[in-house]
Amino acid sequence: MPELPEVEVVRRGLERWVAHRTVAEVEVLHPRAVRRHLAGADDFAHRLKGHRLGTPSRRGKYLWLPLEDTDQSILAHLGMSGQLLVQPHSAPDEKHLRIRVRFADTLTTAATAADATELRFVDQRTFGGLSLHDNTPDGLPDVIAHIARDPLDPLFDDEAFHQALRRKRSTIKRALLDQSLISGVGNIYADEALWRSRIHYERPTAGFTRPRTAELLGHVREVMTAALDVGGTSFDSLYVNVNGESGYFDRSLDAYGREGLPCRRCGTPMRRRPWMNRSSYFCPSCQRAPRVTS
Repeated sequence: MPELPEVEVVRRGLERWVAHRTVAEVEVLHPRAVRRHLAGADDFAHRLKGHRLGTPSRRGKYLWLPLEDTDQSILAHLGMSGQLLVQPHSAPDEKHLRIRVRFADTLTTAATAADATELRFVDQRTFGGLSLHDNTPDGLPDVIAHIARDPLDPLFDDEAFHQALRRKRSTIKRALLDQSLISGVGNIYADEALWRSRIHYERPTAGFTRPRTAELLGHVREVMTAALDVGGTSFDSLYVNVNGESGYFDRSLDAYGREGLPCRRCGTPMRRRPWMNRSSYFCPSCQRAPRVTS
């Protein structure tokens, strides 16, 4: 699934191409794409028509488009393969096009329509979708009010995160993926930050000192910022930005996907271990496993 850098790349594209445009019409081409909007496809399309989209926002992996004249937002669930694409109105439909949003400027005159763009939600596996939700007083869709701030948020509280780690009585990778503690970190960037910090993914959180937590957060921020600079991580054609372009951070990964390859720091072959229906990649020399106490 896309993590914070990938979602932020999409958000920035939407801010450039979609913000402050008025919805002329919405076409739902597959009902599963709006299954989280319980009132159904016709209601979803009707409620958006005529509304002006605000500046796209993000918290962690969650992306939403506020409606400027209401207290509601369109929440985008990208799932495993969801794509929000800005395409010319005249472009052929994608094979897995699920929702089309046309804007008022798209439907003005024949002369401008050829160059105008529309927003398309494309999803091969249909795990994602769009839905309309009421906002909290903080401007978040109410269904994600429990999601913690992400480490790139200026209001992220490092000390509160450290204290939460100590109370969690868990292991560090589980904590990094707990969206109620810290949002936006997924499997790829957790492995990358842990490698940079020389921390094994099963290290207990109760023993973390403030300096160790600060060091880890620093590496989380570094790896996410580096990924943002090159458009995120793309292992296949499923993650793309709004213009259909892939990211290039997969070329810079130090841990994830490098099983059997030499550690870039010490040369020891990297290992992969099954972990919570995923995989964890680590260096057995640089990231020593915690001692098992009886």
